[in-house]
Amino acid sequence: MPKNKTTFSIFIIGALFLVFGFVTWLNSVLIPFLKTACELSDTKASLVPFAFYFSYFVMAIPSSAILKRTGFTNGMALGLIVMAIGSLLFVPAAIERNYLLFLVGLFTQGTGLALLQTATNPYVTIVGPIESAAQRISIMGICNKIAGMIGVMALFTALFSSTEHLLVNFNSVSDVVLKDKILQQLSNSVIFPYLIITTVLIGLVLFIKMAKLPEIYEEENEDTKSEHKSIFSYPYLWFGVAAIFFYVGVEVIAIDFLIIYANELQISTNISRYYPIAALFALVIGYLIGIILVPKLISQRISLIINASLGLLLVIIALGTNGLTSIYAILGLSFAHAIMWPVIWPLSIHNLGKHTKLASAFLIMAIAGGAVMPLIFGRISDIFCVQYAYTVMLPAYLYLILFATYLCKIKK
Repeated sequence: MPKNKTTFSIFIIGALFLVFGFVTWLNSVLIPFLKTACELSDTKASLVPFAFYFSYFVMAIPSSAILKRTGFTNGMALGLIVMAIGSLLFVPAAIERNYLLFLVGLFTQGTGLALLQTATNPYVTIVGPIESAAQRISIMGICNKIAGMIGVMALFTALFSSTEHLLVNFNSVSDVVLKDKILQQLSNSVIFPYLIITTVLIGLVLFIKMAKLPEIYEEENEDTKSEHKSIFSYPYLWFGVAAIFFYVGVEVIAIDFLIIYANELQISTNISRYYPIAALFALVIGYLIGIILVPKLISQRISLIINASLGLLLVIIALGTNGLTSIYAILGLSFAHAIMWPVIWPLSIHNLGKHTKLASAFLIMAIAGGAVMPLIFGRISDIFCVQYAYTVMLPAYLYLILFATYLCKIKK
């Protein structure tokens, strides 16, 4: 593909990654919001990321089949339409204060994102040289996290600013009718933001159609043409699927439960509301450093070893300290996570040729780590405490170190 068309394509995909970030990281606000509005335990509140990310597991393979019929670009437009439907479901969910319907809306949003991610990640990976794939994906990651910061701040303001005075003495309210009225008012505050999100998503469908992105096609490589025609002939892919599972799980936990952890430490919501934004900012810094260093000064594989080791160290610090020191260690995890997705993806799908779309679908399925690990986190939190629940991250980092050191190099 000519360089100018490549640049144009990356620009358009960057706009889509802004959407990914805006919608995905709203969960860090929705968890404490729905926990209050629907009166939930930590375990039930952790169903927010579960519903959102489990949709990736369910829909990734169907998404691959859809992309084979529609191509990458039409698949992106379809994904945006499904996301818009999911956002619209928040309106009746808020009116009824129905937690199950909220979860259905989140699952539907995740379904659209699964289709979008299955299309855009391989598109970005193979639109240019594989050696610089981590660099291109890092740029997409920056778009994702910047939009996340904007989204978290905007949604938190929309949901809590008008009801903050009502929630100050909420626990001391004994009148059941008054309590229910306050919670309904809080629930209704989600309607307007999600109507705006729905409108923006529909607008992006028109934008994608007008942009006329060039379709790209995977070239078959020597391995694909040889006797190893099965996708199961590439062990490094399957180890990469597990790596994505653990990576997404720790990234979601590191951000989505910050406000709840701060509440346990009795840190004011006026302060803790900025913690998810600070974590996303740390991700952006990590991506920028990754763009500079990888692959010019450090290989993709070595960078993953370094960052997974840093993550392991920071969790140990978070578990062994108290107060703000522990919070800062959790915030630092996001810096360590920045390079992981951009590195794991190309290490997992290189030289797959005609299997690239299907392999991408399996990798997208592994995003279910963002559903399963937070659910375990929430259960441990209810049994013990939020801080102890961070132990669930330790085996994840150990596996990522093993993947980067050895497993990603297994060819047969």
